Amino acid sequence: MNIGFDVMGGDYAPDATISGAILATKEISGNDRIVLIGDKQVILDKLESLSVSQDNFDIIHAPQHIEMGESPTKAFVRKPESSIAIGFKLLKTGKIDSFASAGNTGSMLVGSIYSVNAIQGIIRPATTTVIPKENGGVGLLIDVGTNPDSKPDVLYQFGLLGSIYARHVYGIDHPKIGLLNIGEEEDKGNLLSQSTYRLMKDSSDFNFIGNIESRDFFGDKADVVVCDGFTGNIVLKNMEAMYHQIVKRGIHDDFFDRFNYENYGGTPILGVNGTVLIGHGISNDKAIKNMILHSKQVFEARISEQICEAMEKYTQGRFFLNGEAE
Repeated sequence: MNIGFDVMGGDYAPDATISGAILATKEISGNDRIVLIGDKQVILDKLESLSVSQDNFDIIHAPQHIEMGESPTKAFVRKPESSIAIGFKLLKTGKIDSFASAGNTGSMLVGSIYSVNAIQGIIRPATTTVIPKENGGVGLLIDVGTNPDSKPDVLYQFGLLGSIYARHVYGIDHPKIGLLNIGEEEDKGNLLSQSTYRLMKDSSDFNFIGNIESRDFFGDKADVVVCDGFTGNIVLKNMEAMYHQIVKRGIHDDFFDRFNYENYGGTPILGVNGTVLIGHGISNDKAIKNMILHSKQVFEARISEQICEAMEKYTQGRFFLNGEAE
């Protein structure tokens, strides 16, 4: 497998990115190659300073770099030789099997949609975050910021995407899908929640268990929690803030230690024709390593193919208009 990686992306690039890639080489098989994409001289200088042979990697020169604060669409068009743009070219042509970056998230989304394209039938691709469970397992929250404004049919598809990801990557058999709401009753919540519930309640595409309140996140009630990206991003940032407060106060606890984003590295963009992962902009070498390893895991789980197969069944005689089934 050829694992494509944007060396120039992230707040601490290229130091953290190259160090993380080096760590990843120690945990992948001899049949796998990490393809470093970025300024070749910068990469070579950094490898030399760390006494690491360039022969451990394939290196693709990308002289341009999309900064974190740049407009995603404009930067992707104006910088065709950027590490992100070249990464997507390599992915589209099959020269790499996956592509990961801790760089400009918006540009990664733009590249995913306009280079490798969304899977036919997918209305909006989505991203997830891991929810540590008290029983030692994990759950998923989808979406966490990719789609701040979502309609009921989009949320319905998030349930399908989350179910496939949970089953094939995390090994959760028949994952339980819950809809984030302010109460358990069917008529609770805003119009979006109520309409989505009506779509989901008779679903044969996934195992819908009803509404779930945020206080039940860490229990075993649901394996995948569905919400719009606006709500999901607030929940994600709140969990991150609580974790930092716990660390700041010197509290050490096995359960809370699992909230450290470094342990998970990054999240795939679910619903596109390829394995694309985005990481936190503040990723350190450990987070980078885990993002690279997770990209291998997602690729080998054939998530894109699994979603394609599910969408073929989903679209046969099933169409949604204004949140209602026809």
